[in-house]
Amino acid sequence: MGIRRVIASGVAGAVVAAGMAAPAQAAPSRAELALRWAPIHYQDVDATGSHALGGKSDFITRYDFDGNLNGRDNWDNTGKNTAAAVYYSVLETGSHYYLAYFFFHPRDWIDHPFFETEHENDGEGVLEIVEKDGSEYGKLKAAVTVAHSDFFSYAPSGSDWTNGGETIDGTLQFKSSPHDGFQHPVTAQERGGHGLKAWPQYDINGDGIVYYPSATVAESPNGPDDRDVRYELIDIFASGGLWAQRNNTNLFANLGTFAGDTTGGCGTGTYSCGTNSANAPWGWDDGNDTPARGEIATDPAKLAAAYFKVPGALDRTYSYNPYANEAAALKAARNLPPTID
Repeated sequence: MGIRRVIASGVAGAVVAAGMAAPAQAAPSRAELALRWAPIHYQDVDATGSHALGGKSDFITRYDFDGNLNGRDNWDNTGKNTAAAVYYSVLETGSHYYLAYFFFHPRDWIDHPFFETEHENDGEGVLEIVEKDGSEYGKLKAAVTVAHSDFFSYAPSGSDWTNGGETIDGTLQFKSSPHDGFQHPVTAQERGGHGLKAWPQYDINGDGIVYYPSATVAESPNGPDDRDVRYELIDIFASGGLWAQRNNTNLFANLGTFAGDTTGGCGTGTYSCGTNSANAPWGWDDGNDTPARGEIATDPAKLAAAYFKVPGALDRTYSYNPYANEAAALKAARNLPPTID
């Protein structure tokens, strides 16, 4: 809990003790909501093989980790900066918050020559759906993760959200963070290809990193097996940030797809290296599900209504959705060829 909220709680308590009505508490900011519900994240690590770079190819980091906005040299520069970061967005309706978290790796890699393709850049993530129930931060009702070109849905124990158009794939687990007083949902990514599911459907097998959320701290792992690393939360809609770069042709090949090539040895000793093969959140797509390309991030209320049976109100009108200004371009991008991340 931030200092401002601790002080506010103390003041409210004093007012109540004096027999006066406590002032209404201000709603948390989007950054505070993102920090409250940010995942504790288990990252499996493989340190073997030349493409693993001693495990650094499995470390999460910023999309501009190498100091530039060129998506086509990220494979080549992997490992130069491993400060951990996760990008977030918070969309809001009258009934719910929709929090998307984006995990970036410079490489999607393999270490064998058989029928799998690696590629430059890698973007997976999770959508969390939080009900406005009158409490300070709301109540987490469900989550949907992105594992390559498939989505997987989860509900916490005790959630009243049930199977809708899709069958819920598992129970969303929670763990406490040593860096704050909250229970956080727990996600995990596989080594190499970095598909993301709720823990323990993926888990650390041998070496691995356990990442914890922070508003300001971006730590680098001490090695391939570090169980306490803080990642910095960064707003997707920050000035000059990821969404602002959406039309930068050095970073993106098209709307929602990162630019990538075959330089730096990508594909050497393996089956092949794909190009332009990673997605930002507004490019995430499970091609055989109802929501269109990117709508898990840009219209998550539609996805919630399609995936789950939801008791009570599910407001579909957004009070905050910065994607809305690009609705026409996002709709046109749905017709782009599918990208297999």
